[in-house]
Amino acid sequence: MREATGGSVARWMEVYLEHLQARKLAANSLRAYRLDLDSVGGALAEVTGARVGELAMAAVTASQLRSAFARHAAARSASSVTRAWSTWNGFFGFLVVEGAVGGNPMQVVPKPRSAPSTPKPLQGEDTPERLLRLVAEGGRRARNPWPERDLAVLAVLLCTGVRSAELLDLTVASLAGRPGDRRLHVHGKGGKNRSIPIEGALDEVVGAYLSSRRVRFGERLPGAEPLFVDHRGEPLRRGGLQYLVRQSLRAAGISDRVQRGAMVHALRHTFATRLAEDGANAAEIAKLLGHASINSSQTYIDVTAREQRLSVRANRTHRVLGELAPREG
Repeated sequence: MREATGGSVARWMEVYLEHLQARKLAANSLRAYRLDLDSVGGALAEVTGARVGELAMAAVTASQLRSAFARHAAARSASSVTRAWSTWNGFFGFLVVEGAVGGNPMQVVPKPRSAPSTPKPLQGEDTPERLLRLVAEGGRRARNPWPERDLAVLAVLLCTGVRSAELLDLTVASLAGRPGDRRLHVHGKGGKNRSIPIEGALDEVVGAYLSSRRVRFGERLPGAEPLFVDHRGEPLRRGGLQYLVRQSLRAAGISDRVQRGAMVHALRHTFATRLAEDGANAAEIAKLLGHASINSSQTYIDVTAREQRLSVRANRTHRVLGELAPREG
């Protein structure tokens, strides 16, 4: 890649995206990287008065970047700006290694303070089970009902904690191993792969779905085929997945148990929260969820401990005890 040294901003963007492509990132992740690079690159062109294809990478200054990010941030949420900042920070880190720039100027470009994220599982003790029972019984009305597929999708989300993009990337071959020792091989965020145990009941649910799929479409299922498809036999897409989950929640009468800002991700949070409630440690949760940092997994444990304490405190016996406890002095 040394031949690109001294090249334009646009050229180095393409080199960086090629580098990310070689890391086998998910398609959604690559699109997000390109969007962030292009958006801030466009703002940089406005600030400098030069087209991105003509602006030399080595000539970009910290002052110009600060102005570009200010323009970029004007009409965007704090989380979007933070994501773009991380993209450009990684971009400049790559450029330093490649010798295209002498240092990383992003350290003097301000970014929004992110409020600590908290898990948003489905609310209500019996909510996941209620959802699964409703779908299994064919309670979700659809033009082309397929309860076996719907149940398998929701069960995989709730019992493995995979992200929506990871679920859509699964192939038939992702489900590997013998009955009783089945595992789901997941191509995760940041190109990191992980393997999740599949228990017998989930294995049977997915098996029933695949059998119904063969009956519907009369086809063999090579390993490279997508694991989940729509009613036409096409790969299930993000919009279709969101619609499936939303309609299933509505049919089960539990739409109000999904916290604001969560939908498909609420099922992943439910999986992680229940792991924490059942005593899993942060390292175990991180491994199953594919977290890059153990701190993300620790959040589930901290929240669970706090909720348990609040539940104990709400016990009526504690209130009576408070009335009876002797007062000092």
